Amino acid sequence: MGVDDLSKTLARSTAVLFDFDGPLCDVFAGLPAPQVADELARQAASHDPTLSTKLTETDDPLEVLRLTFQADQDLGLQVEQALTSAEIKAVAVAGPPTPGAVASLEAAEAAGRRIAVVSNNSAECVRSFLVRHSLDGYVREVIGRPVHRPDLMKPHPHSLYRAAELLEVAPSECVLIGDSLTDIQAAHEAGSAAIGYANKPHKRSVFIGAGAEAVTEHMGDIAEAMR
Repeated sequence: MGVDDLSKTLARSTAVLFDFDGPLCDVFAGLPAPQVADELARQAASHDPTLSTKLTETDDPLEVLRLTFQADQDLGLQVEQALTSAEIKAVAVAGPPTPGAVASLEAAEAAGRRIAVVSNNSAECVRSFLVRHSLDGYVREVIGRPVHRPDLMKPHPHSLYRAAELLEVAPSECVLIGDSLTDIQAAHEAGSAAIGYANKPHKRSVFIGAGAEAVTEHMGDIAEAMR
């Protein structure tokens, strides 16, 4: 699986969907995810001590959100607001876009592709980062974490269906570039193609095993393939 797979997959697309955390931005580079997860877990446990053990077993803020909502929807709403605030703070100190991300957005636009960001992070933090780095002009739509519905986060295909609807294309015309297994699963569930961004060595085999149409270790390869 190499450059040819990447080029062929992108050539078949009308719309390019970018996951946010990874392909475009290292969201928690300046404000570590485990720290955010711990703060959210403490907030939830202060209202419901029975959640303490379960929530401290994960260092993923999104998983804290999922678990809290499952236990108590009202409490989940409070954690959701806190997570969104933390994400906005995080992207302000996250540093520059992922190497190759800007070139990929530029190349996709130059190739006439419709571009959207499809993320489990909040739409507010995505837009904040795009504006901060003058990238908002490339992106037609931002589909962030479904408000009050963490159960619809990827791997659920909801966000991909929404992106296709807003971009006025069929899901089968979309390709999602993502750095997690849930991205590959969501894309395929929606009937879209998937490109795995293997930003860690073990991910390549995971993405290949999940049937990703292409895998790349560098976002700059997306730009080259689009050209």
